[in-house]
Amino acid sequence: MDDGNDSGEGRLFLGKNKLLQIALGRSSEDEYSDNLHQISKSLTGSVGILCTNRSPKDVEGYFAKLAVEDFARAGQAAPRTVILTKSQIETHPVSMVEQFRKLGLPVEVKSGRVAFVGGREEWEVCKEGKELSVEQCKILVHMGVKLAVFRIELLTRWEKEDGTVNELQ
Repeated sequence: MDDGNDSGEGRLFLGKNKLLQIALGRSSEDEYSDNLHQISKSLTGSVGILCTNRSPKDVEGYFAKLAVEDFARAGQAAPRTVILTKSQIETHPVSMVEQFRKLGLPVEVKSGRVAFVGGREEWEVCKEGKELSVEQCKILVHMGVKLAVFRIELLTRWEKEDGTVNELQ
């Protein structure tokens, strides 16, 4: 929703869900404004609250298009096979060799450069569809390989004028 000017048209609140629920109100008796307690019910998991003056169409359109590449997390399925090449591994400093070995990379120092053990040309980090381990994710971060896509899903909308709550999912 960044259009280049800082007009203060919105605020995003992230924090403890219980605290956000208390601020909005957990029941109709203690809610801040009409029907806000219904929003409190949606505050589970990794969620936040966006307060803005923009139209629902603008907000929904913005978040529908928002997709940012990110590093994969352990436990996710690899969306594609990733193979490291000799040239990718050579760019790292020799001081990284021990750390790479702890992560399971078969590397050694050869002629003052990082190289695969036994003169290998490439090494498979992960295979498409297989669950990623913590070590594989760390290797992918070191190599700058982003396999995940960060998106924000809108769950619920509350209208201040009439207090209506709309489930968007």
